Amino acid sequence: MKKNIEDIAKWLGVKTNLKNIVVTGVSINTNTLKPGDLFIPFRGERVNGHQYVQQAFEAGAAAALWQRGEPHPPKDLPLLYVEDSAEALQEMARAYRDELSATFIGITGSNGKTSTKDLVASVLKPYYKVQKTQGNYNNELGLPLTILSLDEDTKVAVLEMGMSGPGQIEFLSDLARPDYAVITNIGEAHLQDLGSREAIAKAKFEIVTGLERHGKLFYDGDEPLLQELVEDFPQAVSFGFGDNNELTVTDITATENGSSFMVSGIIDATFTIPVLGEHQVKNTLAAILIALEAGLSEDEIRKSLKDAALTDMRMQMIAAGNGSTFINDAYNAAPSSMKAALNFIRETTMKEDKWVVLGDMLELGEKEKDYHEALASLITDDLAGVCLYGPRMKWLYEKLSASYGGRLFWSEEDYGPIIDVLKESISADSLILVKGSRGMALENVIEPFTA
Repeated sequence: MKKNIEDIAKWLGVKTNLKNIVVTGVSINTNTLKPGDLFIPFRGERVNGHQYVQQAFEAGAAAALWQRGEPHPPKDLPLLYVEDSAEALQEMARAYRDELSATFIGITGSNGKTSTKDLVASVLKPYYKVQKTQGNYNNELGLPLTILSLDEDTKVAVLEMGMSGPGQIEFLSDLARPDYAVITNIGEAHLQDLGSREAIAKAKFEIVTGLERHGKLFYDGDEPLLQELVEDFPQAVSFGFGDNNELTVTDITATENGSSFMVSGIIDATFTIPVLGEHQVKNTLAAILIALEAGLSEDEIRKSLKDAALTDMRMQMIAAGNGSTFINDAYNAAPSSMKAALNFIRETTMKEDKWVVLGDMLELGEKEKDYHEALASLITDDLAGVCLYGPRMKWLYEKLSASYGGRLFWSEEDYGPIIDVLKESISADSLILVKGSRGMALENVIEPFTA
């Protein structure tokens, strides 16, 4: 973005005497602010960003917003006065979105949003200028910041849309107005806030509210709750494992280099991705459908998927110093994604000595005990060992204690005992799955083996 301060004032509907100031970006953090940025301070519960405005100018800010009613604005600095900083940020993004000619892709779902975003960007990047959501900038502040970070000549913008309650995806969709939308799945994340999977499905389906008239929705056709919602939405295309989907997948094979698989329906072809897990293969179906919409050939899709790159901690293979292999899937966890990862480790033939390190699943609401205990049915005696971490995993530990035949360990709040068990037990023939919710930070278990 490169705009004169007068243009930004018009976007915001405010009057200003400022002239001859060029803004080349937007920042809400003085630590990452770049010269030429417009600094936007927020009045938070703990920190008031207005106290950092002077610091922002010292770091090279071209101008800053200032929320009306906030006392002591700095004198002789280029400020635009607004009623609400957050609303101003969103209005700027909405105006800039109107000026861009890029194709916008919105992605939501209970699990797999980031992986699908990465896969879509990877398959298109060799052929178009693509920008995507960075980090977790997927909410009511992060998404407008992402839009404002887009270059004017960007051809494809891949935007992740997250939520914690109803109405939030609708707001983000109306702001971004996607040409294509993806719903990866409906899981149990946010049950604590929404109460039921039905409510989660309706909240995710809000992504169609801002979909352009010519747009299409690509959705997990294996999910009955979504099937009900798309009945009155003709621009919907399904993907998944079931034969009833418009793009389905079979013959998934896991190797040390990733996954190979066959797709049929809209296109009949074989592809490979450098990522493990059937759930990641399903995410890839959405990327293939969007690539076809973008006009890519089968060979072009195959070539770019082969080199796809995912954000760390998504079924990420890590070689340890002793020759063992860790699968770092520790970015997040919910019952559905935990099931997918455990199914993979049970079925893979990559290595014979298989271990799992599982951490608490968070934000599951009043049924969290049931969800943790239910994992026992997915843990079989062919696993050499099971290490559990966190207070909630005690429920699974107690459930397994009576039936599991392998080595079983639990630690409530100390990684040390689990690290010690692994150091004593694993070898070059070991494959160790590490998965838990982000708050459990289970990557700390892997670090000693790669240092």
